[in-house]
Amino acid sequence: MTDTAATPNVIRRADYAPPAFLIDTVDLEFDLVPERTIVKNTMRVRRNPAAAHTRDLELMGEQLEFVSAAIDAKPYANVRIHEHGITIEDVPDSFELTLTGACDPAANTTLSGLYVSSGNFFTQCEAEGFRRITWFLDRPDVMATYTVTLRADKAAYPVLLSNGNLVAEGDLSDGRHFAKWEDPFRKPSYLFALVAGKLVALEERIKTGSGTDKLLQVWVEPHDLDKTRHAMDSLIHSIRWDEARFGLELDLDRFMIVAVSDFNMGAMENKGLNIFNTKYVLANPETATDTDFANIEAVVGHEYFHNWTGNRVTCRDWFQLSLKEGLTVFRDQEFSAAMSGGDENAAARATKRIEDVRVLRQMQFAEDAGPMAHPVRPESYVEINNFYTMTVYEKGAEVVRMYQTLFGRDGFRKGMDLYFQRHDGQAVTCDDFRAAMADANGRDLAQYERWYSQAGTPRVRVTTRYDEAQKRYSVTLAQDYGNASPAARETQKGPLLIPFAIGLIGTDGTDLPLCLEGESAPNGTTRVLEFTEAQQTFTFVDVPAKPLPSLLRNFSAPVIVEYDYGNDELAFLLAHDSDAFNRWEAGQRLATRELLALAARAAAGESLEVNDALVDAFGRVLNDESLSPSFRELALMLPSETYLAEQMAVSDPAAVHAARQFVRKQLGTVLKADWLATFEKHRTPGAYEPTPEAAGHRGLKNLALSYLSELDDPADAVRLATAQYDAANNMTDRAAALSALLNASAATGGDFASRALADFYTRFEREPLVIDKWFALQATQRGSAKRPVIETVRALMQHPAFNLKNPNRARSLIFSFCAANPAQFHAADGSGYAFWADQVLALDAINPQVAARLARNLELWRRFTPQLREPMRAALEKVAAGVKSRDVREIVEKALA
Repeated sequence: MTDTAATPNVIRRADYAPPAFLIDTVDLEFDLVPERTIVKNTMRVRRNPAAAHTRDLELMGEQLEFVSAAIDAKPYANVRIHEHGITIEDVPDSFELTLTGACDPAANTTLSGLYVSSGNFFTQCEAEGFRRITWFLDRPDVMATYTVTLRADKAAYPVLLSNGNLVAEGDLSDGRHFAKWEDPFRKPSYLFALVAGKLVALEERIKTGSGTDKLLQVWVEPHDLDKTRHAMDSLIHSIRWDEARFGLELDLDRFMIVAVSDFNMGAMENKGLNIFNTKYVLANPETATDTDFANIEAVVGHEYFHNWTGNRVTCRDWFQLSLKEGLTVFRDQEFSAAMSGGDENAAARATKRIEDVRVLRQMQFAEDAGPMAHPVRPESYVEINNFYTMTVYEKGAEVVRMYQTLFGRDGFRKGMDLYFQRHDGQAVTCDDFRAAMADANGRDLAQYERWYSQAGTPRVRVTTRYDEAQKRYSVTLAQDYGNASPAARETQKGPLLIPFAIGLIGTDGTDLPLCLEGESAPNGTTRVLEFTEAQQTFTFVDVPAKPLPSLLRNFSAPVIVEYDYGNDELAFLLAHDSDAFNRWEAGQRLATRELLALAARAAAGESLEVNDALVDAFGRVLNDESLSPSFRELALMLPSETYLAEQMAVSDPAAVHAARQFVRKQLGTVLKADWLATFEKHRTPGAYEPTPEAAGHRGLKNLALSYLSELDDPADAVRLATAQYDAANNMTDRAAALSALLNASAATGGDFASRALADFYTRFEREPLVIDKWFALQATQRGSAKRPVIETVRALMQHPAFNLKNPNRARSLIFSFCAANPAQFHAADGSGYAFWADQVLALDAINPQVAARLARNLELWRRFTPQLREPMRAALEKVAAGVKSRDVREIVEKALA
């Protein structure tokens, strides 16, 4: 009954083969007991006519106790249990298979499969968690209809939920009860879900566009019911938007969201029963910031949109993950832009675009440059959980967005319509989506496939030439991948189709009408050039004077643009570019150039001095009332220390930190009067409103407070922050005030924050998500040589409220320190790396998925200074020697290779 056969070390896309068997129906019965849940799984199985014949049925299973097997209701003995599943030998062509087994949800700290959190049962089956519940063909191209019966103690678990529609419920003997659910839609096993426990729901009934009644429910623990209204409103907005934008209606009688505090991810799109991390459901003004409100809206939208892009049409295999995730991230980005007023308000839409690109460039571009670099559609993996990456999600979304850039919103909608017409109810590939876009728009997109198969961030070098006599302006574009990582270089086969949006700005700051050579008349002031060759020249005619190019408007492709703007040209773009994204980009380039020059001086021990042009440019933006507060907030944020370090040939976090803090202090000092005036002007008195407009005012006001906290004499900042903390009626202002007090303490060596820190904890100790903020604020505070933050972090790990088994709590303290406090994490003594190694190993023993995400913090270790590389390598080698999971092993071995 045992077999130690090992699974392959590397799974390759090229080795895909259809499953030897198909499963048409699944009937699951659960007797829910925390320490030993019995699962009876009855399946209708048949051979797949499209696959090679095999006499045995191989099913995946992990950490399961075998009880019995039957074929066509008769006990069956030809069964072999092994480490990775079960083999049912010598099976007929079509049969009913019943497998009964047991699992231990109470002991399941991985939070994959069926587990217990706060006394309630939850599941997480993506990517391969269903095999921890019962033996199955646990792969996305095996789709079945499910009937699920849940039985449990009624007092302990009064609510019993699963996918689909509730068809029966009632009481049983011995104080138990049952609920029976049927999902009418075929789905892969990763979309299965169940929830059982003491929960309450906010309910609302709506009519869809076709007039059908629907029941919406947001389930939470009783004490959190007052924090569910925003999630419900976000769900309703998502349903309405998807109907209006894509003609897609909710297809089940009910749609449920359930919040759980122990969850590895943000949320999960299980058909009709979305399970969410509480972080992306619970919100009221006292406990959630403006960012939290926006994130909840985006994540609720994302998971709801999966109902069609991921559930109704799903992935053939896990290599196609971006088929659902990249597409759905694009959809949630468009939804969030619309909710911020973006359909009518170009500035609001641009602000959302800037926020998305900041994340992409800081995190995904770094991923592209490291040992874990992979294409949007990976070619191989060891552990699929490691490929829920920024590349699959965020770069994948950019690849989808480029279809809309090429074909327009109407052309993109035609492609989506054809995609659903062809593939509803199927498990398909990225190529199927590309084919639908191509056919719907009458285009050959064969070259576009390279966006899915090539890793690395493309670079586009731009050179220009103006012929004054002929009034012709030529733009030459050249594409390559620059100094790509070895992992990226081996995937690159040729030039990409890059939609490159460009505008030309005249000497008076206005956009010029654009007429390309061969055209009879100008056509707009922004043109999307289809750049398809290694080098290509585009010539504009009837250009009256030498213009200034506005390149890659609205970030029309996920590339790095190389063009030698002068500082005065960047300042001009910052003041005049009609493209809000490029206006922001000009300021970021100007700041990045100055900060990198100062970092080089800091590394050499030279004195620092800020260029007046940067201060003047920032001052103009700060006081430009024609710009929205939210845009000014983004434009006045300096590039992050992590992003700046990645722009250096050799990353030096200490030098970057010194340069960035020096510039922040100078901007705070020189513009002090303007910051004080901005703070006063953008107060939001009265009741809190989580609207984009009000959030913009709060954001700019709190940015002003942050700059003021950098001053050598922070008396004004301390006074304003203390008053704001004490009077705050919302978490945005309270947390910003506490952050400013921590900043002022670090800047002067004083102690301005201790009272507020103590009050914050006492005030919110019963609110886990708020205590996460308390941990994170302390983990990301600046610190100093005399007060290193790692000592604070180590002390906080002993705090009664800290629990390493809870992913949110681990992320709030350990991840915040290691990923969001680079100057302290990269301490010269290597203490941060030793701490990282200890925590990766500790988490690996509890929850490998969470450990693997922490492990990625050192994957770019070779790019740092020699003094830092050696302790980094030692930390990686310590983890490699002690790691147990393949999740973490894949990452550290690739980093060390």
